[in-house]
Amino acid sequence: MPASSEATVTLPASVALHARPAGAFVKTALAFRARVVVASNGKQADAKSILAVLALGARGGSELQLVADGDDAAEAVDALATCVRNLSE
Repeated sequence: MPASSEATVTLPASVALHARPAGAFVKTALAFRARVVVASNGKQADAKSILAVLALGARGGSELQLVADGDDAAEAVDALATCVRNLSE
């Protein structure tokens, strides 16, 4: 049974998940084999799809729920949480 991992992280107040920050987020997700879903404001998206992540419309201060399934799920969630905390405009 594949490993599963999840975390909740808050977008920095000054950062909306638009093109540049979303690109960094997706690039981080693509480095892992795990299937990763990101959710915010009642919507969820494939963390490896730039269009899906942009469609979340997450604004600064929004909570993002990260859920990963697969052999490297814990590493993927840790890396994505760090990525989100370090995002800047």
